[in-house]
Amino acid sequence: MRYPIPLYASVYATAMALLLALAVNPLPAAARSAPDSFADLVEKLQPAVVNISSTQVIEDGGVEEFQDLFREFLERRRGGEGEEEGPRRQRRANSLGSGFIIDPEGYIVTNNHVIEGADEINVRLADNSLYKATVIGTDDKTDLALLKVEPERPLPSLDWGSSDRLRVGDWVVAIGNPFGLGGTVTAGIVSARQRDINSGPYDDFIQTDASINRGNSGGPLFNLDGEVIGVNTAIFSQTGGSVGIGFAIPASLARNVTESLRQFGEVRRGWLGVRIQTVTEELAESRLQLPEATGALVASVTPGGPAEAAGIKPGDVVLTFDGREVENMRRLPRMVAETAIGKDVEVVVWRNGERRTLKVELGQLDDTVLARASAVEEPEELDQIGDLGLSVARLSPELRQRYELPQESGGVVITEVDQSGSAAEKGLQPGDVILEVDQESVSTPADVAERIRKARDDGYNVVTLLIQREGGQQWFALRLGQS
Repeated sequence: MRYPIPLYASVYATAMALLLALAVNPLPAAARSAPDSFADLVEKLQPAVVNISSTQVIEDGGVEEFQDLFREFLERRRGGEGEEEGPRRQRRANSLGSGFIIDPEGYIVTNNHVIEGADEINVRLADNSLYKATVIGTDDKTDLALLKVEPERPLPSLDWGSSDRLRVGDWVVAIGNPFGLGGTVTAGIVSARQRDINSGPYDDFIQTDASINRGNSGGPLFNLDGEVIGVNTAIFSQTGGSVGIGFAIPASLARNVTESLRQFGEVRRGWLGVRIQTVTEELAESRLQLPEATGALVASVTPGGPAEAAGIKPGDVVLTFDGREVENMRRLPRMVAETAIGKDVEVVVWRNGERRTLKVELGQLDDTVLARASAVEEPEELDQIGDLGLSVARLSPELRQRYELPQESGGVVITEVDQSGSAAEKGLQPGDVILEVDQESVSTPADVAERIRKARDDGYNVVTLLIQREGGQQWFALRLGQS
């Protein structure tokens, strides 16, 4: 059947418009449905998943020690003298876990807690062959460990995948050694991402409902392409068994850590040299003038550190790091830690109502600076609006001695806190030193009063105070009462 020429033109124009629209705004990738069976995938992956058993010699303690004490108590109650104390006995404690081979030469990834303190580590492969393993390196901050066995032939190995491309709802498969039942396979979906379970400074867990139990620790979590996208590490359970809430270390983090362990025998992390805190709604609303509560607020800068050399200042809000958006305070430490030491990194900060781009050469984080680089606990949020309720004074030798303040301290010291005011609800206390109000330095009580007056005149309902306490610094946002 023939159509008039104008209809051809109309169809052609519509098709071209659709193609142009797809080129500009491509459709999202279609979600992959579950296969009819996971058998082919498992058959390919299972040979590279291993069972790990570790043994540790412990002197007395535990249940046996309690039984000895209870026996001695009964003997004395019966009037007996009890047995003479003999030499301390030793017992062997065993633990089971999982792992997976990442190199045919015999390099194996597992959890640190699976082998921590072990005197002997044995690795059993899917073909039932048994090897003694040595520890190449461990990292307790991410709960990862790298082991090495000496095989007589190349071993089957697995490839890392991209955990960054995971979406909530994607299918995943776990293989491990729960309760000593090696080669156990379970499947589920990604329940959530970027979970913080307060286990360490770099928490960024994948949550899954694939059944994970004790003994699965250290085993791999796979995508449907057979790539390792996570290392199973923890479960949430009130019974000790799986309730459908398991957590895995994302591959993007695990891969960097294990590569560092293999190369150096330790984890070498980048160091920025800042203390940070959460940008709350109150802080964003205040003189920070941020459109939304995002980024990481710099509370203090380590003297002589990379951030100070780059010009980062207290009160800056880090918005992007090395081209990646800092969605919240918890994201920044991980971004910094997994960036190469000595790399020149672009850092975009928010300062005085505008974005600024700075160049930072990252240093190396070690135990001597970890405490200084840690995040500041965010202040408790409040809803009530009240007076600041502060009495402040110029620093004097007497006040320095009373509150044990260092001689080099500047600012204005808080001497009294009205328990009905907003300062008390924020946790401020006598001896705290106000260094800045709304990012402007203060050195006298008059300075503080003037900054608060100016905030009111400018129509702000919140003022921000930079507080020094016990050698650390932290920002507080306080709502203004009625003048």
